[in-house]
Amino acid sequence: MSTATTSRTAARLDELAGTGRAALVGYLPVGFPDVARSVEAVTTMVDAGVDVVEIGVPYTDPVMDGPVIQRAAEAALAAGARVRDVLTVVEAVAEHSGGTVPALVMSYYNPVLRYGVEAFARDLAAAGGAGMITPDLIPDEAAEWSAAADELGLDKVYLVAPSSTAERLHLTARASRGFVYAASTMGVTGTRESVGLAAEELVTATRSAGADHVCVGLGVSTGEQAAEVGRYADGVIVGSALVRTLLSDDPWTDRLDALGRVTGELAAGVARARTTGGDS
Repeated sequence: MSTATTSRTAARLDELAGTGRAALVGYLPVGFPDVARSVEAVTTMVDAGVDVVEIGVPYTDPVMDGPVIQRAAEAALAAGARVRDVLTVVEAVAEHSGGTVPALVMSYYNPVLRYGVEAFARDLAAAGGAGMITPDLIPDEAAEWSAAADELGLDKVYLVAPSSTAERLHLTARASRGFVYAASTMGVTGTRESVGLAAEELVTATRSAGADHVCVGLGVSTGEQAAEVGRYADGVIVGSALVRTLLSDDPWTDRLDALGRVTGELAAGVARARTTGGDS
């Protein structure tokens, strides 16, 4: 892995590991249903127990996102959400948590290219962001982003999947800082009845390839699943299950309450994972 400035996200994962548990990593898109309310949603999630935040940049061609996140992203874009709005939410997380909750931007690479890679890295660091997850950018093609991130000590989180070769795992482990994102299944994001045995095998293989921290995403939606994944992963990444709570037509305060409840259930699952073997 890169030996540049110590990763804030990795430090948070290590801190939690020292208490005997994995991290809960929660994803929400910026600008849904508008920027101000997305700030309220993210801070609600933090208050309910999320340890690391992923803030998504809405994109017109979200090849990795399932229908729940696509629906929210489309609404955010229709409401006028822009890349710069993610910086507003990042800054709000930093202020709300006193800097204790790392905020990572999750973005396809084209919006960052259009913004300007160096400019985005600079503005992200200035807003208090910890780094970026790039689902469609592989380390082989990330020289510009890698250089900008290294200059500012930002995390570079790349993805691996069950189909990744040993060579790809080694390359990704070396290039990543913060953690490696292990996609538990092939396909798009979304809740599933089970996370699958491939996830644990992928975590083991990625660690063997040199990754210091591996977090698992795609499919986790319940406290039970969070407990299952929290036994072996450094972090449990949840997106669709959280976004879904905000998609109803209920009053906004009720939707925030639902978001807080689901986040709390997931946090409880992660907390008990290594003390009870993941059983509820």
